[in-house]
Amino acid sequence: MESWTADQILRWSVRKFHPRLTISASFGAPEGMILIDMLHRIDPGTRVFVLDTGRLHPATYDLIDRVRDRYGKQVEVVFPDRQEVESMVREKGMNHFYESLENRKLCCRIRKVEPMRRHLAGFDAYVTGLRRDQNLNRADTKKITIDVASGGLVKLNPLADWTHERVLEYVGTHLVPINRLHREGYPSVGCEPCTRAVGVGDDPRSGRWWWENDDTKECGLHVQEEADGSGI
Repeated sequence: MESWTADQILRWSVRKFHPRLTISASFGAPEGMILIDMLHRIDPGTRVFVLDTGRLHPATYDLIDRVRDRYGKQVEVVFPDRQEVESMVREKGMNHFYESLENRKLCCRIRKVEPMRRHLAGFDAYVTGLRRDQNLNRADTKKITIDVASGGLVKLNPLADWTHERVLEYVGTHLVPINRLHREGYPSVGCEPCTRAVGVGDDPRSGRWWWENDDTKECGLHVQEEADGSGI
């Protein structure tokens, strides 16, 4: 399966898992938009969701509406538990994530990791836009894995071997809608207080959690325990 193309993986996933298949898209990177476009051509009924942490950029919310209009697709917006967020903010403060790695990971866990895990409980497989050259933490990304932390769901990363140049080529060829901040120096867009523009030639994800060391720059969604899925 590691030799399969993105199109082959997506067509196989629809045959095997529909209707319990979904796309996990951040709307802050073009890869997720490419997957929405590709799967819309294969099966327009494939579901897609986004995590609304409550701290996203206005441009990200705008893109969600543009995708709905372009594809006639209902984007499922997943929210964190309100009481957990209120308790965290009451105890730690609004911008506590700048103060320590522990606080930042707590914020990501409450606003992103736990809501995603709850949402995925209704599926058998999900698709992500992870690529190996996005950062060092993703260099060994397999195209098909088992997400042990999410109860054994199949996790599909069909763009794992794509280069950044190939991503841009697909976006341009198919006129895929992307976050307007990509044109303003934001190659990767997360929560507003945790993302800033980067300089020409800088690592594309260097604007994410810029106050941290490179080896800690993950929110926790894609560093959970996984197993090889090649035998599925």
